[in-house]
Amino acid sequence: MDQFMERAVELAAGNVREGGQPFGAVLVKDNKIVTEGVNELHETYDVSGHAELLAIRRAQKQLQTNDLSEYTMYASGEPCPMCLAAMYFAGIGKVYYGASVENAMEAGLGKAKSIYDDLQKTKTERTLSMIQMPLDEGQENPMEIWKQRE
Repeated sequence: MDQFMERAVELAAGNVREGGQPFGAVLVKDNKIVTEGVNELHETYDVSGHAELLAIRRAQKQLQTNDLSEYTMYASGEPCPMCLAAMYFAGIGKVYYGASVENAMEAGLGKAKSIYDDLQKTKTERTLSMIQMPLDEGQENPMEIWKQRE
């Protein structure tokens, strides 16, 4: 097993022993670990406290950048849609993962799979109701402000 995946799995196993979920992540650049993370939901009661997100947050804070395009993520489990979206936003180019979302579902951790399935549906068919509320005419428009900035 690759040394970085081995570390992600080691973090995940340790997290389970400490009462957390079986997810660990390692962010790598130039064959060196930059940051790590484990799911901290059991400690922080923060649904965004996933291993991959924490590794990304720590790297961005440490490096003072939003661009992680030269980095690779190693995750003990297939990233959930939230973590995957964060990796897209950060520009991460490659992700290696161990357990699949199907493996997680078999272990009783099926939320990611159900979200991936739900995202395949049209907006009107999804379980989370999303309703657009257009701005009133004459109302300040943040998108227009953004487009007009220097």
